[in-house]
Amino acid sequence: MSAASSTASGGGIGTYFKFAERSTSLGQEAKAGLTTFMVMAYIIFLNPSILTGGFKTADAAFTAPAIAAGTALIAGIMTIAMGAVANYPLALAAGLGINGLVAYSLIGRGLTPAGTMGVIVLEGVAVTILVVVGFREAVMNAVPLALKKSIGVGIGLFILFIGFANGGFVVASQATPVTFHLPQAPADFVFWFGLFLTIALWVLRVPAALVLSILITTAVGLIVGVATVPANFALTPSFSTLGHFDVTNVFSALGNPISAILVVFAIMLTDFFDTIGTVTGIAAEAGLAEEDGSVPGIGRILIVDSLAAVAGGLGGVSSNTTYIESAAGVAEGGRTGFASIVTGVLFLLAIFLSPIAGIIPTQATAPALILVGYLMFTQVRGIDVTNAEDGIPALLTIILMPLTYDITVGIGAGFIAWVAIKVFKGKLAEIHPLMWVVAVGFVIFFLQDYIGTFIK
Repeated sequence: MSAASSTASGGGIGTYFKFAERSTSLGQEAKAGLTTFMVMAYIIFLNPSILTGGFKTADAAFTAPAIAAGTALIAGIMTIAMGAVANYPLALAAGLGINGLVAYSLIGRGLTPAGTMGVIVLEGVAVTILVVVGFREAVMNAVPLALKKSIGVGIGLFILFIGFANGGFVVASQATPVTFHLPQAPADFVFWFGLFLTIALWVLRVPAALVLSILITTAVGLIVGVATVPANFALTPSFSTLGHFDVTNVFSALGNPISAILVVFAIMLTDFFDTIGTVTGIAAEAGLAEEDGSVPGIGRILIVDSLAAVAGGLGGVSSNTTYIESAAGVAEGGRTGFASIVTGVLFLLAIFLSPIAGIIPTQATAPALILVGYLMFTQVRGIDVTNAEDGIPALLTIILMPLTYDITVGIGAGFIAWVAIKVFKGKLAEIHPLMWVVAVGFVIFFLQDYIGTFIK
């Protein structure tokens, strides 16, 4: 073999990652890995914005630069693991939606920041166990497709709502629960500049559109005085979030084990559905799926994804999950796990950019949240809303998440409504036993305060 052909095939690397079998090359995989990183790098700055925005309880460990460093670190490690173990061009990072649930829903229930990360650890361990015993697919099959998609749509609207609130357009009101705020101060105009810039870059398909919009808007914010460089600004990355978790706090904060278990279960559901849909879609796009849509070696993918949730909690940066943005790398020719290795290494190098997160104002990240919310909302096209049996539960799931600022409430309402409608119509045979268990559990969850009056 000539030196040129050896370089193209990747040598020992090419043999391990099956370059020849998947009709790819070292250069093609490297380009794909770089592309995936460019479209995912925004999470390094967006995750700190979401978590610090919701963590109202003082905790010196959870600063924006520290969360950014932890986000890049865990994403890098787990993306490399996905490439090396599963050999698929899939990248992982802190999951959008789950971090919103952590920062707002769980904090709203009285948990501490460390306690929310403890919930993520528990959820990740539970998911990992289900994968090991082969039960994860059973749970997936028990939940109707409409509910699976509505969870994603609801989380999208929840994230979009947070974006408009962080940007200062949606505000509290004495006359109504919320109202709008027209631009008056420089911060308002920076937000609207950022939103139009984000939309423009996205529709024009500019590479790394979200990262560019965040950085450019931050620059504008610095010029007009909306953003400032902290007095204690340091170029050295901080890892104070690592190991900062508490698995007992959810039980003491919620008062009873049933409520705690259901909260963990609700987060677990969001991890379930997002991963399966992402993996099957990307595998099909890469030509790596079977004719029946199944993904060879999916067990290895799921085990890495599940352990990534645990790692996210241990790292204090929320659950890590497989990103749909991996499709960008696939579109550039990525077919093997080597593309993920490249993406992961770039995330590790990006740790040195984490101190910048302390400078970025919420007006710069809010537009990115709004766009991501829109992208998640597009899943609504897969829900048959004309069929009341699916449409009503889906509507409750979708709308109650942003209205109550609680993803668990939306999921619970949707599950209960779906089972109730099937009972009303006499279609008991269509209700999977697991759906009965979950629906009853959520009924107890909603009635926990009432039930508590009798227990006391």
